[in-house]
Amino acid sequence: MTTNDSLSGTALGTGGTTGETPGTTVIANTVVSTIAGIAVRETEGIYSLGGGASRALGAVKDRVSRSSDPGRGVKVEVGEKQTAIDVDVVVEYGIEILEAAREVRSRVTDAVETMTGLEVVEINIKVLDVHVPGADEGDGDTGRASSGSRVQ
Repeated sequence: MTTNDSLSGTALGTGGTTGETPGTTVIANTVVSTIAGIAVRETEGIYSLGGGASRALGAVKDRVSRSSDPGRGVKVEVGEKQTAIDVDVVVEYGIEILEAAREVRSRVTDAVETMTGLEVVEINIKVLDVHVPGADEGDGDTGRASSGSRVQ
């Protein structure tokens, strides 16, 4: 599977029909992963994309570069006319996961097919975690005693 770091792309067709200038159009894999990543992030109930290490490294990278990588947590395989997409997500606590997955598939399919003309044949969603509001706030103290004991 090609990740969003790949510089390859897929030729989608040639010009040259009546009144058009001949040539090919190539869409890089990063284009598809970016479109899919943005569509996933716009879905209600999705907290973030990518695994723990990916999110941590991405957060550092985002702070340093002052931009974010919309394709983080998205892997794509692009063929001549079709694409398959894998996404790793963290969902918000209380969200119906299957409904959120349906919405992700719908949004990603609409966005990728509309913008690229590629047929989306498969979207695999891996739910890596559930985000509990307030759990990542503060200084990281979990309320345990400093000795490491579970009881005081």
